Amino acid sequence: MVCLETSSDEPLTPAGRLFLQPETDVVIHCIIRGKNPADMDAIKSAIKSSLMVQHPRFCSLLVRDKNGFEHWRKTPIDIDQHVIVVNNRLDKSGNFIDETQGSTTTEEDDEAAVNQYVADLSVSSPLSTDKPLWELHVLPAHKCAIFRIHHSLGDGISLMSMLMANCRRTDDAEALPKMVPDKKTVIKGEKGRDWFWLVGVLWWFLKIVVFTLLFSVEFVLRSLLVSDEKTAITGGDGVELWPRKLATAKFLLDDMKLVKRAVPDTDLSKLMKSNTKARWGNKFGVILIPVYYHKGGNDPLEYLKRAKATVDKKKHSLEAYFSYKIGDLVMSLLGPKYACMLNYKLLCNTTFTLSNVGGPLEEISLAGNPLSSIKVNTSSLPQAITMHMLSYAGKAEMQILVAKDIIPDPEFLAKCFEDALLEMKEAVLRTNKA
Repeated sequence: MVCLETSSDEPLTPAGRLFLQPETDVVIHCIIRGKNPADMDAIKSAIKSSLMVQHPRFCSLLVRDKNGFEHWRKTPIDIDQHVIVVNNRLDKSGNFIDETQGSTTTEEDDEAAVNQYVADLSVSSPLSTDKPLWELHVLPAHKCAIFRIHHSLGDGISLMSMLMANCRRTDDAEALPKMVPDKKTVIKGEKGRDWFWLVGVLWWFLKIVVFTLLFSVEFVLRSLLVSDEKTAITGGDGVELWPRKLATAKFLLDDMKLVKRAVPDTDLSKLMKSNTKARWGNKFGVILIPVYYHKGGNDPLEYLKRAKATVDKKKHSLEAYFSYKIGDLVMSLLGPKYACMLNYKLLCNTTFTLSNVGGPLEEISLAGNPLSSIKVNTSSLPQAITMHMLSYAGKAEMQILVAKDIIPDPEFLAKCFEDALLEMKEAVLRTNKA
């Protein structure tokens, strides 16, 4: 939509403009499953009274001025334009089931059907710019709803805050979801050991400098020149247009030793308030993690130890901050075309993307309906596999989106991930008993 700019228009952030380019047009999907059947009146009423429709990003049209620059323009919200109801039950292929002939389905069938529905949305269904860039697809037959939110509106933490600010704990209808565990008491060191502290700080600072330089150079080379070795799961230019399949790997948080909660220690509902200093938007970086194939031995923890050593080095660098700032700099100096080229090239040169967001610690309710699961993923990228993990009430579920012509059986891959974690857990238990 091309319009004359008005004084009330808000320009998009550099990252927001990046996600509107054709090659990097990304939609975030949040799949929520209720324990009870969907009540459409309650859902629409909850949306109308929610903080979401009060936030400027969720009640603004995307417009472009005569120079091609994107802006947000406030507009009235018509809830019926954003809520899409699919009344028919779906099968595992995403096709409608003729329920007049009678059929029985399991919870696994429901999950597979919803996964395929979202997989189809991931490739072929961009969001319309005739309305604010979000939708809610409700599948009553599957007790499920899918939020579709354009990535230009915010990143994973921002959008999770939007959802959580409209939810309440199941055990306390007035309480907001608890997102991070209580802080542990920090035991201070003894007096007179200040020189040990100083040496530790200097060593810590030196590691940051060295690792940041090394990993930043690697990031630039990977973005421009160097690509991963070609394998059976390699994607590339144009793969984002290939048909998709979606599977879910499920874990218990108590079994997970590598997943770190990556949620800031703040009340996420504060991000929804216009006068807060807490940030909203797309402010995230990436780190490049090498993946090794462990060729021999019976100890599943050997690979784990090597991966942890690599991740520890990454944590002692500013690679993520550097990746964010260099993208922001390219956008500011050269514009969205070249920023898009840089980001797209990085995706083509790497094998897969993995992200994780920490979710609620306890069970929560939305529009009065207790939720049994929350899962997230995004629309397709030029990689054959992307993985997004979200924790919820002691569990973690990872959505595995694949190009089905390259990886035809993502359910098998999900089972491999689940079994790998259990093997690592059993190895740890054996070690503790020894």
